Amino acid sequence: MTTEAPVPKPRTRYNQDGLSSESQYLLDQPAANSEQNDTALQNAFSNETPDMEALSQLAMAAALGPSPKPPPVRTGSSEFLSQEELEVGEFSPSPYVTVVARGWSQEEPETDSSNEDEGPVAPPAIPGAEEPMEEGLEKPPAASQHGNIPSPHLILAPCRPPPPPPRQPQSIKKQKTPRVATIRVSRKKKKGQPSEKRTSEVKMSSWLDLWKGFRHSVVWASLDGPLMSLWKRRTDKASEAVFHVSSITRVKCQEKGRFSVYFGKKHYDFMAHSSVVQEGWISALHSSRGQPSPSPPQHHGPITIKDPRNRVYASVFSQVLWVHHNKEDYQVGLAWFSVPLNVANVKPAGKRSFSLITPYKTFSVAVDSTADLSIWQSCLSASIRSAMSCSQVALRLWENPVNKVCGDCGDANPEWASVNLLLLLCEACAGQHRALGTSLSKVRSLTLDSKVWSEKLIQLFVSYGNRVAIQTWSPAVPADEQLLPAASDEERSEFIRNKYAKGRYRKPHPLASSPALLHQRLCKVVCGEDIEETMSLLCSGAKLTCLSEPQSQSPLTLAERAGQTLQVLLLQLNEYTDIPPFLPQSTNDSSPPGEEEALHGKLEDDRFLFSLENDSAACDVLDLREVRSILLRSSLEFEIVTLSDRLICASDNQLERDTHLLHILLVILPVGVSEAELGGVLAGSRVSLLDGARCTAGWAILNAAGASVYPSLVQDDQRLSIRMPLDSKTIYELNAAENSINLQTGKRNVCLRFEDDYSCEAWLVHLKDVLANQETAPQRPVANQNKSLYHKLKLGGKVPPAVERCISHITQHGLQVDGIYRRCGLVPKVSRLVEALQSRPDSAPMEHDEQGILDVGSALKKYVRLQPPLLPPKQRELWVKAAAQPEEQARLASYRRLLRQLPVDNRATLSALIGHFYMIQMFSSQNQMTAQNLALVLVPTLFQDHHGDLVRLTRDIIIHHSLLFLTPEEEEEKEEEDQITAF
Repeated sequence: MTTEAPVPKPRTRYNQDGLSSESQYLLDQPAANSEQNDTALQNAFSNETPDMEALSQLAMAAALGPSPKPPPVRTGSSEFLSQEELEVGEFSPSPYVTVVARGWSQEEPETDSSNEDEGPVAPPAIPGAEEPMEEGLEKPPAASQHGNIPSPHLILAPCRPPPPPPRQPQSIKKQKTPRVATIRVSRKKKKGQPSEKRTSEVKMSSWLDLWKGFRHSVVWASLDGPLMSLWKRRTDKASEAVFHVSSITRVKCQEKGRFSVYFGKKHYDFMAHSSVVQEGWISALHSSRGQPSPSPPQHHGPITIKDPRNRVYASVFSQVLWVHHNKEDYQVGLAWFSVPLNVANVKPAGKRSFSLITPYKTFSVAVDSTADLSIWQSCLSASIRSAMSCSQVALRLWENPVNKVCGDCGDANPEWASVNLLLLLCEACAGQHRALGTSLSKVRSLTLDSKVWSEKLIQLFVSYGNRVAIQTWSPAVPADEQLLPAASDEERSEFIRNKYAKGRYRKPHPLASSPALLHQRLCKVVCGEDIEETMSLLCSGAKLTCLSEPQSQSPLTLAERAGQTLQVLLLQLNEYTDIPPFLPQSTNDSSPPGEEEALHGKLEDDRFLFSLENDSAACDVLDLREVRSILLRSSLEFEIVTLSDRLICASDNQLERDTHLLHILLVILPVGVSEAELGGVLAGSRVSLLDGARCTAGWAILNAAGASVYPSLVQDDQRLSIRMPLDSKTIYELNAAENSINLQTGKRNVCLRFEDDYSCEAWLVHLKDVLANQETAPQRPVANQNKSLYHKLKLGGKVPPAVERCISHITQHGLQVDGIYRRCGLVPKVSRLVEALQSRPDSAPMEHDEQGILDVGSALKKYVRLQPPLLPPKQRELWVKAAAQPEEQARLASYRRLLRQLPVDNRATLSALIGHFYMIQMFSSQNQMTAQNLALVLVPTLFQDHHGDLVRLTRDIIIHHSLLFLTPEEEEEKEEEDQITAF
């Protein structure tokens, strides 16, 4: 008698209707009997070679066994597990978090995602304005209800191939690794370098590699009491993520410096550069247990933040506004960034919008209804009022958002001031300013010294205040020297003395090296309304009396006669101020040579990441905006000079060196400088240019063709660069006392003053080499060895004026516009603009606001589509085949060969466009337009085709623009010969 085998229970999956369709399908199948199973087993082994297909079906049937028992639900508080179990802790959730009862086993399965969106996030739609889908972009297919789980119909099909190998154990699962370094870096090892510091049981900070899903980044992580925050830079005011430690549900320790922090179903994966740092973080997180959870929020709900537009979820806790990516993040206690309301103001801005004004940024916020607007404004205003001082003087000075924080440490709501320096101070910093003496800083209280605060003095602080003081005394303080509100008295005293008594971070006036010229300039400036330059002159050592001309009128008298009351008040406050004289800074270290530190470096946007090993986590990060000079050392090396360090960067070949040089220069130079102007750079430094009576701050670049100065400020909507060709008749003179070089080229005589002596001396060496080459080979064409393919194209090819005009306008005004080239302009305006570009490109009207930039971008795309294709139809297939090659080096070699075959005008136009798109993706952190996103959007415009391989082609030529368009032909031919020889 045959008995029916029991039907195996499926692994239950639940959906909204109860059991999933897969489970229902299995329950509906007829039961198989034991004889059928025995027969199948005998047939499988009847031959010498087992029937793998039959065995696989039996194995799959056996795999669908009884459902495992659900894991026990943990209730109440749980103790941290031991490190041997790889479990470091379990935290009780915050009371305001919505907790769904669920159990998890001691070895919870790992996931490759932290539930974060991995692709570019499109901005939310604007009500009433539907944006058309851009050509070349396809809407991704909707996800299946059951994800990527195969259908049971396929599992039971008789033609199914053998089952895949068993899942790899967790220990050998492929791990996420940091990006490999691209260049070697050496520097003097710093003593007591604060790359990581543990200050107490619940305080920790260091650089960490972070993965959210598979999205990798390097962040400055800081745990301070109950809050842990992640920052892209140590000096940033807005974090990448911030959360209360009570929101953490689990911390998991892993090998090779890794550890994971869980927030319910979400988690962040971290990697420290050493086991010591990893253990410090785990211990600090372990010690943070027991921190009280935040009180329930006063209000929470969805809002829209403009510029860039983001639909977010916000909550108000006490005197802080927390901004979350979505409601799910709010429920688990994970915020994007927070805004302290004690330094903010709220102002209505429209029917359903308001502005939240802080010292660092103004947030334009929109809500869904007028009722929501009233609730949000009332809640935020009440939180702000609760933190305000009762002093009317303080309230008036704080009308300027920059004045709501201490000008030295950034503490909120300062109630003291240095009246002669126009600086608002907290109580702790005010005490250190008193120690400087009244000859340098005159400290007054906003609440106690009411008689001091005249209407004119209040007006001076409201109009200028911290903004002018900071841009004069500390425009660029290195990240590791920033003063924080929680600093000790010793740290505060050292910083303030370095800042004011020694002028370490001061930005001196271009005439600071000459007291006589300073006095002459002060006498002229005080007759006008330029308070900022007057402050710069005074803080650079300008005196109100000129000893060389005692009979001349003083600046104070001239200001009174000119009726400049604010100038008169500022001069009176500084009449007896003794500012330390300007002394050229020296980077020559007189201390004994220390131990050299060998690092591995990789560039990421505007940061330089350093690691101890080639592919290990970052141990330090340099913000490229701190660079003072970049100097060529040899064919394979260049040097980076900062305020406190010098780094030697060594590459394996000249192309690699030039690629890194170009990337750094495009970051540090003013916006608008093109790659074509940076061929063969020998030295680049931040300087002050004295050209006759004009003083200009900017960057000076030296190459074999000459010297160029790019001003930092834009004048009359244009950035006018100064170019000085060098030849055998050029005369130069070094003034070592002032760190300056005087250049006389033809009828022009200019003076370049450097910020440190090392950069000045290096410039002098390169300048001598350039002039020596000019003398030994006067008939040689200028910069022949550094002439790039782009320059050759410009000699023979022509870029349409309309294209150049659009590129120039967007480069000056629109590099940071969110979704540039993806978002569409207004159709009527775009059509009119295209017509104007076709008839009169030089006078076509272009607007500078966000919508105007989108109009120009759409007009450029439409104009290019109306022209003949940049890739001739006869060569189209060759380009497609080149893009289809799997090896990147082979693709690039094919691209360069095909570029040389293009018509010269097409090459020039394509180079101009791709160089512009390269600049756009350099700002992808602001505009969200990476090279991949640009490629998806621009393929129909550039090539008038939707072929899939053309997307890869567009992405390749954007990323490798320098290699493809700026490499001299001689180097290209040599590389191709080397490749053939190797083959």
